[in-house]
Amino acid sequence: MQIHPLITDNATLSSLCERLSKAHFVAIDTEFMRENSYWPDLCLFQISDGKEAAAIDPKAPGLDLAPLLHLLVENEDVLKVFHAGGQDIEIIFNLTDKTPYPLFDTQVASMALSQGEQIGYSNLVDSWLGIHLDKGARFTDWARRPLDRRQIDYAIGDVTHLADIFPRMLEELRRTGRGAWLDQEMERLADPGHYAVDPGDAWKRVRISSRKAEVLGRLKALAAWRELEARDKNLPRGRIVKDETLADIASHPPRQQDELAKVRGLSTSWKTNDIGARLMSAIKNAQPLPREEMPEREPGRPGLGKEGILVADLLKLLLKIRSREINVASRLLARSDDLEALAAGVRNGLPILEGWRFEQFGRDALDLVEGRMAFAVRDGKLLMTRTEA
Repeated sequence: MQIHPLITDNATLSSLCERLSKAHFVAIDTEFMRENSYWPDLCLFQISDGKEAAAIDPKAPGLDLAPLLHLLVENEDVLKVFHAGGQDIEIIFNLTDKTPYPLFDTQVASMALSQGEQIGYSNLVDSWLGIHLDKGARFTDWARRPLDRRQIDYAIGDVTHLADIFPRMLEELRRTGRGAWLDQEMERLADPGHYAVDPGDAWKRVRISSRKAEVLGRLKALAAWRELEARDKNLPRGRIVKDETLADIASHPPRQQDELAKVRGLSTSWKTNDIGARLMSAIKNAQPLPREEMPEREPGRPGLGKEGILVADLLKLLLKIRSREINVASRLLARSDDLEALAAGVRNGLPILEGWRFEQFGRDALDLVEGRMAFAVRDGKLLMTRTEA
C-alpha cells in the first residue's frame, strides 16, 4: 500500500480525492480534541482505499477540505467505512449538515459476527489481522504542530488496518448470510437526525428526580439556554453549568439575580454579570412542560406493572439464550425498550417483530409472551420448549 506524506496543500488533496472517487470503498478515521470545547476540534483526517493511504492536516494554512467532504457526503458510489464512527460522522455532519452515505461500521458489523457488542479497534485488529497495536500515541495532543512521524504513522495505521479488515469482514458476512442484518443499523448511523442537537431537547440528557411540569419546564428552558451559551462560547456544557447545578436551579429557582451567588456551582459574579441575567431570563420565560412531553415515570416501560416487569425479565433471559445459540451480540437482536414494550402489550412498530429479527428472535419472544413457549432445564442446560397453549 502506498503511504503518502502528510497532505497540507490543495493540489495534492484534490488529486487524492479524484483517485479515491473511483474506489469501491474508503476507510475513514479522524483525530480531534474536545476536552475544552463544545465543538470537536478536528486535527487530522485519515483515509485509505486499501491501495493508498494518507493523513490530511485540516489545520494547514489555506487548505480547503471541499474535495474531501464532497467525496464523503456527495459521492454515493463509494462506501465509507468507519470503526465506532459516531464521533467521526458527527464531525463531518458539523462541517456539511450531511452524513456520509452509504456507510459501514465495523464495530456494528462485529455484533453480527459474534465479536461482542462494542469491540475496540485494537481488539478488532488483533482478532482479524493478528497485529498488536502500539497505543503509545493514543493520547497525544493532536492539535499541537508540527506532528511528528510517529504520530502520523499511528494515525494512518488506523485506516490501513481498517481497509485490510473490511473486505475480510464483508466476505464473512456474505458467507454467513448476515449482511442484511446490518442494514437497519447502518441506516440509523447515517440518519442526520442522529447528530443534530436541538437545544429544545437538551433537557432530556439531564437527570432530575422531579416529575412536576413546572420544574421540568424550567429544566427545559435552562438546558436550552446552556446549550446556546456553550455553542456561542465554544465551551463544554459543563463548563457553563454542570448538570446537577442545572437540575438544582430548576427545582429551586432563585427569585432575583443576586440570589445566584448562593447557588453552589455558580460563580458569585453571576449575581451581577450578563450571563447571570440571561440565566434569570430563561427562568422567567419558562413554561410548564406540556403534558405530551412529560416523560414516563419508568422510561422504556410503557404500562408495565409488576407482572409485566417479570415478563420483560423473562424476555431478556430468552434474548441471552438465543444470542448465544446463533452467536450474535444480543444488542443487535433486540434492545431493552423493545422487550419491555412487547411485555406491555405493544405489537406494532417493534423491530423485533419485523424482518430477520422476527425470524431469529421475535417469533419466539412473542410465543413466550403469549404462552406458547416456556423455559425448561435439561442435562443442566436452560432450554426453550413449546407448550400446547
